[in-house]
Amino acid sequence: MIQTTIHIDGMMCGMCEAHINDAIRKAFSVKKVSASHGKGTAVVLSEEPLDESQLKHIIDETGYTFVSAQVGEPRKRFLGLF
Repeated sequence: MIQTTIHIDGMMCGMCEAHINDAIRKAFSVKKVSASHGKGTAVVLSEEPLDESQLKHIIDETGYTFVSAQVGEPRKRFLGLF
């Protein structure tokens, strides 16, 4: 599983988060996506790496600004409980 953290400028509320989540789900095959306007990020879990140029295009197309993306592995949960 690959975790991509996308830094996004311009999200102000829960509806902004929903727009980002929907746009990413429509453009990519992902397991989970969760945007946070407070943190200015969207965290995406996927089986395959996301194409950063396509990701930038999708985010910018929604009216928000793609700042950067960081790719890594998700943190392991203690005994799968947390």
